[in-house]
Amino acid sequence: MSQTASSSEDAVPANEGTFDIAARVLHRDGMMLVIDKPPGLAVHKGPKGGETLADHLDALRFGLPNAPELAHRLDKDTSGCLVLGRHRKALADLGKAFADGTVGKTYMAVVRGVPAEAGGRIELKLAKRSPTRGWWMAVDPKGQEAITEWRKIAEGEGLAVLALSPLTGRTHQLRVHLDAIGHPILGDSIYGGASRLPGGPILHLHSRRAIIPQKKGRDPVDARAPLPAHMRATLERAGFDPAALEALADEAGFTKLGG
Repeated sequence: MSQTASSSEDAVPANEGTFDIAARVLHRDGMMLVIDKPPGLAVHKGPKGGETLADHLDALRFGLPNAPELAHRLDKDTSGCLVLGRHRKALADLGKAFADGTVGKTYMAVVRGVPAEAGGRIELKLAKRSPTRGWWMAVDPKGQEAITEWRKIAEGEGLAVLALSPLTGRTHQLRVHLDAIGHPILGDSIYGGASRLPGGPILHLHSRRAIIPQKKGRDPVDARAPLPAHMRATLERAGFDPAALEALADEAGFTKLGG
């Protein structure tokens, strides 16, 4: 059996007020924390400044002398499972696990339009679109390998709900891949052509599940983050049951999750 953790607290966008980061811990042990990152909160300071996750990490020491550090990254407007290392050795081990591709990840996205297929595999190389903006990516046959598995778990109202598993970890991989196949993520103002609405995050992309290997003889950590409020609201308006879709995403049977 794996160690499974989840949070029932509503995901509140960081720019809608203060939040208790300690209440968003999904898993905690001597090596790592997995937290439910709210949408709208950047993990690092950007050129425009503003509140970031780094401003809250001291609250996650839980008795250790140093604050935890990021083992990987999530985009500012992406919510959900984010893994932190609690000390230097843990960070090295977690960094290797992510680099080696042994961490299983499931995302959920609401996309525009309905794919004809029930699922598939996207293999499109990605490269930086601009030398001055390293985060801006594009499909490029000369770029780095990028592979995404996906499953359609619901459709209606001109939208589809997809479960996604990135087999590689390129910048903005899921967002670029879905736009490239004609189904951009709802609310994506960079790749999907959506207008940026005032009042906070609108990107409908959520890191639902992370399965992190442990030392030999120990079960992997299996952390699951509930959908954020703005995604639940969209799904409910379309007549979907968010909890049922979370369960379907968990059962999608992706390669890295033993499917």
